[in-house]
Amino acid sequence: MTAKPVPEGRYVTLQSGYKMHLIDQGRGPVVVFLHGSGSGACGHSNFKHNYPELVAAGFRVILIDLLGYGYSDKPADIDYPLELFVATVKETLDIVGVERYTLIGNSLGGAIALGLALAHPQAVEKLVLMAPGGVEDQPEYFKMPGMALMKEVFMSAEPVTAARLKDFFIRGMVVDPSVVDEQTVNERFQLMQLQNPQVVRTMKVPNLTQRLHEIQCPALGFWGADEKMMPESGILKLVHGVKNLRMIVVPRCGHWVMVEHRELFNRMTLDFLQHG
Repeated sequence: MTAKPVPEGRYVTLQSGYKMHLIDQGRGPVVVFLHGSGSGACGHSNFKHNYPELVAAGFRVILIDLLGYGYSDKPADIDYPLELFVATVKETLDIVGVERYTLIGNSLGGAIALGLALAHPQAVEKLVLMAPGGVEDQPEYFKMPGMALMKEVFMSAEPVTAARLKDFFIRGMVVDPSVVDEQTVNERFQLMQLQNPQVVRTMKVPNLTQRLHEIQCPALGFWGADEKMMPESGILKLVHGVKNLRMIVVPRCGHWVMVEHRELFNRMTLDFLQHG
C-alpha cells in the first residue's frame, strides 16, 4: 500500500453527504486552523510547524481540510464561493461538537475566518490572520507578481512537476528558499494530484472590507514585508477595519509567515491566545 503523503485524521459527513477530513489533537480551548488555496494545500501541510506547539501548550487543535482540498471530498459539479467554505467549516465544527473557538487562517483560510466571524460572531472568540484574502476586489490580486507567476506555472501547457512546484514556492511564497524543503514539496505535489480544477476555477471571494467594522473579537494579524500574493493595501484595511486587531509586519518574509518565521509566529500566537 502506498503511504499517504500527510497524516490522516478523522472524517465527518455533512448533511450534503460530503465528507470532511480533520486532524483533532489535544485538550483545552479550541483553536481551528484554516489553510490557503494553493495547489496541494491541506491543514497539516500548511501548519505542521505550528499546531504541535499549540497542542503542547494546552490547546485543542483542529485542522480542517477545506472542501476540495487534502483528504476532504472534492465534488466537481458545484461552484466554490466563500459562503460554501464558511458553511462547510461551520457544519464540520458543529458535528465535532465545539461551540467556541479561535480561528487561525492564512490567505483563503483568512478570508474564511473573516467570513465566519461575520456570520457567526457568537462562535468566534479570537482571530489570527496571515495575509488574508477577502479585503480586495479580485482584479487587484491578479496584479501581484506572485499571482502572475501562479498563472504562468499552473495554466500553461507544460506539466506541473515537483521541480516546477518547488520553484513556484521559492519565487512566489517565501524570501528564504531554504524553508521550502523536499518533504513539503513532495507532500504538496502528491496532494495536488488528488485535486480537480473545479475548486480553483469557480472560487469566488467577495471584498469584505466594508463589513470589517462588524468584527468585535480580539484579532492578531501577520503580514510579510515581502508579500508577493496579496496587495499591501490590505494591511491598513485590516488595521482600520477590525477594531481590536494588532498587526505585525514581518521583515524578510513572504506569504508563508507560519513557515518562514515559524518560531516568531508560534511565540506571538501563543502569547495572544494566552494573554490577548
